[in-house]
Amino acid sequence: MQHISVVTPEYAARRAMRANSDCPQLWSTLDTVFDPELPQVTIWDLGILVDVQQLGARRCKVVVSPTYSGCPAIDVISEDIVSALNSAGVKQVEVAVSLSPAWSTDLISPAGKAAMLSQGIAPPDKSVNCPQCGSEHTSVISQFGSTACKALYKCNDCLEPFDYFKEF
Repeated sequence: MQHISVVTPEYAARRAMRANSDCPQLWSTLDTVFDPELPQVTIWDLGILVDVQQLGARRCKVVVSPTYSGCPAIDVISEDIVSALNSAGVKQVEVAVSLSPAWSTDLISPAGKAAMLSQGIAPPDKSVNCPQCGSEHTSVISQFGSTACKALYKCNDCLEPFDYFKEF
């Protein structure tokens, strides 16, 4: 079975940076923003929420890093960030998209991997286990799944097809 509780050094560094932030309420507000292609995974848990900076009483800057440079969901994510922060009383929100350093699956939190698994998506791991039955006996059907971040697999034991969130 997959080890979704493993904390990578990259995620640990993100968690420490967030814990030392001077605007914890903004981070908490952004915990309500979900990836539109993974509706149970927050942008924090997916690892694309890079930084939040308070610029004044009602201004902030949010930095996000898409899962890949052509990600079509980044516009929706940016709109959802602005909407969530506006609803929390932040009137001016700048959303910056950063491609450097590049996003990596090592940034996904254990909660994000667990949420993927609960949606029937195999989270990134060294082995691709079936999210339905946990079998390690899986095979790739296509390197291209429902989104560019996923591949399509099938379980050779329970015969169920499933998406695998590719390692980057």
